[in-house]
Amino acid sequence: MATTQPNTRLTSAEQAENASADNALCLENQVCFSLYSAANAMVRAYRPLLDKLDLTYPQYLVMLVLWEEQGISVKTLGDKLFLDSGTLTPLLKRLESKGLVTRGRSEQDERVRVLALTPAGLALKAQASEIPHLMRCKVGGEASELKALKAMCDQALKQLHASID
Repeated sequence: MATTQPNTRLTSAEQAENASADNALCLENQVCFSLYSAANAMVRAYRPLLDKLDLTYPQYLVMLVLWEEQGISVKTLGDKLFLDSGTLTPLLKRLESKGLVTRGRSEQDERVRVLALTPAGLALKAQASEIPHLMRCKVGGEASELKALKAMCDQALKQLHASID
């Protein structure tokens, strides 16, 4: 019994479409992978600088927010850092155990946890003041390029949040 093979010759348009689909699935063509890899490299580059302050990168982000704005709620902090309370609570407990942060109750609403820096937390700001400059040196590029890169990342984040909501 003889079977006939279907015509397996693809048109040039079909070949281009397949190549495009294959190309779209190449790891090196993924914007998400570039962002993921750059974010991981950035955190690794921060590590030796933050080790001197006995902070992890997420703890450093919390401190950056609190150095700008004391007395904010845990919820507000979570909104600024895009972190949920399940992630923030252990982070804040660790900063509290290091003597850098206190967690109190809001006078207006006792259900709301309010964050404040301790004198040690405030003093740490001076020690951390060189970190942004040192990181700019590690990353390289002109200030205008870094500003444009940040703007692109901010726009991508805004767009992604809008698509999720």
